[in-house]
Amino acid sequence: MIDLHSHLLPAVDDGSRSAEQSVEVLREMARLGVTDICLTPHMRASRADAGPPDAHDRAFEALRSLAPAEPRLHRGAEVMLDQPLTASAEQMARLTLGGTRYILVEFSSLVAFDTVVRALRSVLESGLTPVVAHPERYSCCSVPAVNAWRELGARMQVDATTLLGDRSRAGRARELVAHGLADILAGDNHGDDRTVATGHRALMEQGGSEQAALLAVENPAAILRDAPLAPVPPFEFKLSLLRRLRDLFAPGGDG
Repeated sequence: MIDLHSHLLPAVDDGSRSAEQSVEVLREMARLGVTDICLTPHMRASRADAGPPDAHDRAFEALRSLAPAEPRLHRGAEVMLDQPLTASAEQMARLTLGGTRYILVEFSSLVAFDTVVRALRSVLESGLTPVVAHPERYSCCSVPAVNAWRELGARMQVDATTLLGDRSRAGRARELVAHGLADILAGDNHGDDRTVATGHRALMEQGGSEQAALLAVENPAAILRDAPLAPVPPFEFKLSLLRRLRDLFAPGGDG
């Protein structure tokens, strides 16, 4: 499995506080079968032109010196589109997922649909492909809205552990998967127990082996190769079984 959204670059945002904490998480991820992970600390579009700050480079070297051989570490960022992106693809190369044309982006939870459309267009016009982090968190998220964002050329990253939740955002996450609108799953780990493996296992337990492979292995691998993503067939969760799965292995909630 490949996890392209994490906050394990130590002591640079609201994620892991130390390299030692990150190493502990990475070892557990390796045990669960995660082979690659992208470190995506928070950044803002309004400050992105200069690339990652020196503190991020130092944190990466500190982590790399202690990290296990797997998961393999890739760099990127989770870019808050607090303004339309104006930097070119070349300027943003150190913030994209593994140096590819794919860039992980996010919005405030109360963002308006039209604001998302304008921001995504600015990313696409720069020559990059936006991967919208946890669209289920945004109040404007709906099946028609996500269809429109995808038609622009954006791709969707659903939080793996949110699929097992019982809040409204969990219902939206499952609805996106049910309509084939999710492109990848990721853990959004903040130095805790969240991992792509949770969503992968949930899908496998419910008979969604094809969706599990595409969302947690094949499409994330395609992103790291800078290749097109495969469509993911719709999949409807069985809620009665989902409740049992939640009791068995849901980590840290869907916050």
